[in-house]
Parts: sequence; C-alpha cells; structure tokens
Amino acid sequence: MNGLMFPHARQVVRIHRKRRRIGTSKWQTETVYAVTDLAAHQASPAEIAAWARGHWIIENTVHWTKDVTFAEDASQICRHRTPAVMSALRDLARATLHRSGWANIASGRRAHTHPAATLTLHGIP
Repeated sequence: MNGLMFPHARQVVRIHRKRRRIGTSKWQTETVYAVTDLAAHQASPAEIAAWARGHWIIENTVHWTKDVTFAEDASQICRHRTPAVMSALRDLARATLHRSGWANIASGRRAHTHPAATLTLHGIP
C-alpha cells in the first residue's frame, strides 16, 4: 500500500462488473477500485465483495427510487435545512408505501396521488 494517496489504506480491491440493461442484449463491463483501512484478517475478499453488493442493493432500492420516482436530484429546494427535511419526507413516503405492500413504489405513489384515489380517501364515491 505504500505510495498511495490514502495513508491508512490496508487493502485495495479491484472489482470487475458485467451488466446488461433491461431490454437490451448488449453487455457492458466496468472495472472499479475500492480502498479500505481494514487488514486482510479483518475483511476477507468474500466479505468485501458482499459489502460491495450490499451497497448496490441500497443504491438500486433507495437512491434510485428517490431520484426517479420522487425526482430528488431535480429538486430546486436549497435553503437552510429544507433539502434534508424533504429527503426525510421522501424516505417516509417510500417506507410507508413499501410497508403498505407496494412492491413498486412508483405505482403506489400514482395510486395515492391520482384524483380518483384522493376523492375515495375522503369518502367521496
């Protein structure tokens, strides 16, 4: 690890990923690197690989949903603590829909924001 710009680095990991977007037949490959301060006896290659996969589970379920379904990255809110509050509200909405049984958060959001659904919720047939 000598010579790296990370003074506490103990391991460097190279990950080769191969993915195919839904609806296409073309595969893409990517190589990424990770640096950790954990020694080999503290984190085996299998554990580091599991952590990397776990990160993508969070990225694909939480961050992607917040960006695509709730358009968080496009938000123009930027004063004081309002961005953090809005992010927390988006998390609350996502978790509530998920716990209510919606596997597809976008569908759940549409069902609860559709005018007919709103009227039904307020007791208007």
